[in-house]
This record gives sequence, structure tokens and C-alpha cells, in this order.
Amino acid sequence: MDRSLIKLSKFLSLVLRHRPQRIGITLDKAGWANVDELISAAKKAGMALTREKLELVVKYDNKERYALSSDGKLIRANQGHSIQVDLGLEAIIPPEILYHGTAKRFLPGIQQNGLQRKKSQYVHLSSDEKTAITVGQRHGQPVVLNIQAKKMHADGYKFYLSENGVWLTEEVPVAYLVFPDRFSA
Repeated sequence: MDRSLIKLSKFLSLVLRHRPQRIGITLDKAGWANVDELISAAKKAGMALTREKLELVVKYDNKERYALSSDGKLIRANQGHSIQVDLGLEAIIPPEILYHGTAKRFLPGIQQNGLQRKKSQYVHLSSDEKTAITVGQRHGQPVVLNIQAKKMHADGYKFYLSENGVWLTEEVPVAYLVFPDRFSA
């Protein structure tokens, strides 16, 4: 994506995941925003958003953060909300192991408290180590944690798979985390 589309993607992330009120739009309980209202509000806020640019962001966002409704009238973020939305995801059985990418500097807190959702609705997990490394690199020296997801599920924890392939759960207690040997507690 070129710089202007990256800027629009960051803007969409802000208003569709965290602060829709910043430009005066509202999301429905499933997180959907009306595309025409979004475009109009974005323009009033000084963001040069058009339907064409919006469709390009949705199509070319490498993390597939956004989804358009089948009729193209609504848009929402696929996950990562800090506001309460119901994405309509059904709990499913996860694979044996999932992965979480983080930065080395966060390990002491994780070793003590596990993975917490903080301001987000869910803890985000990936199905492959490569993605987890990429996520961890955004925050510093990357560390990949293995999550004993199937064991968690057997113990009653729920897992969801977002439209863009991100695994979601409300928390990961320390007992289900496997730290790399060099970072073990």
C-alpha cells in the first residue's frame, strides 16, 4: 500500500476500532459503520476519503483488518476493538498450539500475569510463528510464546477465529504459556 492508503488505514483503525465518536459516527452493536456516513464524516474531519480509496484500503491491507458488507454499504474492523462490539464469532476448537508475538521487554509482566487483553476485547494469537514474529517486532526485540490452546479449550476457555485469521481469546493464564528456553522464568 502506498503512504496515502496507509494513512487512511490508520485513520480507519482509529475510528472503526477505538474512537468512532472522534469524527461523529456510531457503530452498530456488531461494529458496522455506514460507508456513506463514514466518508462524509471523514471529509468533515479533513481526511480525503472516497469510496474508491476505502475499497483499496480494504482490498490491500496486508493484515485484512477491515471487511465490507456483501452489499458494500457497511464497513467494520475484523478484530482489535477497544470498544465493546459483538463480531458474531462462534467459539471453536483451536489447534493444539497457537502463538503470540511480543517484545522481550514485556516478558516479566507476562511471566507473572499471563497474557491479558488490556484495552482490547481479546488477546490476539496467530496460527504460525512467522506472523507472531512480525507482530512482536512492532514492539521491540521479538519473542514468540507458544500457547497450549487445545489444553486451554479442554479446561473451558473459549477461542474465536476472526474473519482475517486472527485467533482470539479473553486471556491466557501463565500455566498455558511455553516460553523460549532462554526466557524461561
